[in-house]
Amino acid sequence: MIIVMKADVPPGSPELARVIALAESFPGVSTEVHHVEGATRSLTEVYLLGSTGVVPTGAFEEFDCVEKVVRITQKFRAIGRHEALEAVGFEYNGVRISQDTLTVFPGVCAVDSRENLEATFAALAAHGIHTARAGAYKPRTSPYDFQGKGAACLPFVFELAGKHGIRVVTMEVTHESQIDEIQRALDQSGHATGVMLQIGTRNAQNFELLKAVGQRTDLPVLYKRGMGITLEESLNACEYLATGGNRRIVFCLRGVKSNLGDPHRNLVDFAHVPVVKRLTRLPVCIDPSHSVGRRSGSPDGLLDIFHVTAQGVIAGANMVLVDFHPHPEQALCDGPQALLLEELGDFLEDVAIARRAYEQRLERARKAATKPRAA
Repeated sequence: MIIVMKADVPPGSPELARVIALAESFPGVSTEVHHVEGATRSLTEVYLLGSTGVVPTGAFEEFDCVEKVVRITQKFRAIGRHEALEAVGFEYNGVRISQDTLTVFPGVCAVDSRENLEATFAALAAHGIHTARAGAYKPRTSPYDFQGKGAACLPFVFELAGKHGIRVVTMEVTHESQIDEIQRALDQSGHATGVMLQIGTRNAQNFELLKAVGQRTDLPVLYKRGMGITLEESLNACEYLATGGNRRIVFCLRGVKSNLGDPHRNLVDFAHVPVVKRLTRLPVCIDPSHSVGRRSGSPDGLLDIFHVTAQGVIAGANMVLVDFHPHPEQALCDGPQALLLEELGDFLEDVAIARRAYEQRLERARKAATKPRAA
């Protein structure tokens, strides 16, 4: 059971204490308090754990400070919608991300040089983009492949992000110690930018890492679906993040590993965008670069990455993580899938077209819902 307090009831208030005291007066019931910082408003939620089946909802609905009481009907206790909970989203470093917004995060899959990164950030700034991807740590299938520049590149990554007005950089972490390295570099930069920690598909069920990242409530998280596990298993992994205290989570679809996806690198799973939004309160990201795996074009003149991006956006995606590089042939990681910087304008325009189509579909659906049904 989840008790949602009214927005004007802060954590630590006497009203909240009375609700908790009543909840814990029932045998076998304990509580957890979670504060959800939304983009437009904040909520305090009280989770009742244990033998809650006999706990009456009416006892809590009588409190003036309680907005609603929701019985949990799904496995995803912390991230689930449970039919009545609001997907409030979050705001971080001036960037709002929710189930109602769309933000594009272009950039390099892995930082290879200061010059290439600056060229990329400069191109983003020229197009009014304030969010980017730039990997410092790269887990690779082969131990002989480029593993990323690690902490050594963080100072210039954050310096250049601040110089070009990049407010949030997504950055994968593979070990708890890397979170501390990122935080120290951010502090030393004077917080020139912000970082969204990324859990990559290879660490989708690294539960100790999930717990560590979940406890870092100061930094939002991008969780990438496991390439070879079910959607339910990936959502359960997000529960580890949320139960640790971090509710600023974005769920990323990046394709699943299957020969059925050939000739693409992965089988594109962007039809799950509305499914994740229906089951959870999480904003949903798509990663077309790692889904397709190469910069291939179609006879219609559009690249496959453009096509699958449009599929995800027109289905309601809230974030797009996509690879760009000034010299893909020189990239030390995933160069074949990177788009060219001169293609950035066309890509953003194509995304805007798909987003308008999604918004038009929403409007049509709203109008259809208000029409009286024929007798």
